[in-house]
Amino acid sequence: MRNVLLTGFEPFGGEDTNPSWEAVRRLDGWECRGHRVVAHRIPCVFGAALDGLDRAVKLADPVVLLCVGQAQSRSDFSVERVAINLDDARIPDNAGNQPIDAPVIPEGPAAYFASLPIKAIVAAVRAAGLPASVSQTAGTFVCNHLFYGACHLRAVRRPDLRVGFVHIPLSPAQAARHPGSPSMAIESVAEALRIAVDTILATGEDRKIAEGRLD
Repeated sequence: MRNVLLTGFEPFGGEDTNPSWEAVRRLDGWECRGHRVVAHRIPCVFGAALDGLDRAVKLADPVVLLCVGQAQSRSDFSVERVAINLDDARIPDNAGNQPIDAPVIPEGPAAYFASLPIKAIVAAVRAAGLPASVSQTAGTFVCNHLFYGACHLRAVRRPDLRVGFVHIPLSPAQAARHPGSPSMAIESVAEALRIAVDTILATGEDRKIAEGRLD
């Protein structure tokens, strides 16, 4: 049985919880299409986030990596298309770092595209009655830092690893402290992640069939 690695972040920005981790950890151990989900929490710290990801990938040896982060401005399950090679922090991370106009990977390309079926994921989540959209920017904070680092890891070390990132809104409890901010229940996020994983694995099976490689 192969693994699907899901990551969520620790709390940041003065919050005492992070729904990205709360949703991801609900799927830990879940089995789907002959694969098992492994959940891992990532520090909201530039540099340390990539170190944590590297350790998690080595331990889980996944075929799919889907990272999840939270953004107060998001109103739905936002599947990211592009990771850019830029750290430009509006606020400090959890270690007090606040890089400005710095590359994630100095020798890396300007950007990477997600290697997941982003539009199929969005369509499947919407079909289940949950709000979802394709996003064209993951920002320039630790979320994009992790997304870019994950794509770079794929490019230089693990070409068969399929990589992507999802942003989610605040939880209802958080939104109550931030009037006017959209929210999404953690259980709804977890359900959307189940649908996303199933869609990713289903498209992987379709690709193998087309290539004559299905075991």
